[in-house]
Amino acid sequence: MAKLIAFYSRADENYFGGQYRYVKVGNTEKVAKMISDLTGADMFKIEQKVPYSANYKECVAQSVKDLKSKARPELVSLPNLDDYDEIYLGYPNYCGTMPMAVYTFLETFDFTGKTIHPFCTHEGSGLSNTVNDIKNTAKGATVTNGLSLFGSDADKAEGIVNDWIKKF
Repeated sequence: MAKLIAFYSRADENYFGGQYRYVKVGNTEKVAKMISDLTGADMFKIEQKVPYSANYKECVAQSVKDLKSKARPELVSLPNLDDYDEIYLGYPNYCGTMPMAVYTFLETFDFTGKTIHPFCTHEGSGLSNTVNDIKNTAKGATVTNGLSLFGSDADKAEGIVNDWIKKF
């Protein structure tokens, strides 16, 4: 069976170790592309129909509001998971968990018989409780140990990503 990389990533203004800067490709997407290059897995970007602001501070406020209200943002599209038994799930760590759009994605499917390999980008929060969040949300999935990477190190993470993938 095939492998899929489903990921949520945000470009625009981002936070990098105390500074803000604009990026054209989000950190999680960079890591997703590395995984695709190393595994040959297909890629699917989880996108909200109404995206968060390009301004970092406004994005944080919007994501906190969604977290507090347990929002499930509508997604632009969904993949067909029938042909995939392994899913690499990527996301930035937002407020100690995944963006609410990732919950929308996970709650849409029955993951029975599928394995999820979580990976996240962050600037100091690590995986937080996201692996357990995935286990509690992705019905029927086997969830492996996750990989966390500093987003500001995403461009130079291929060795770490490759070592993590070899475990599977």
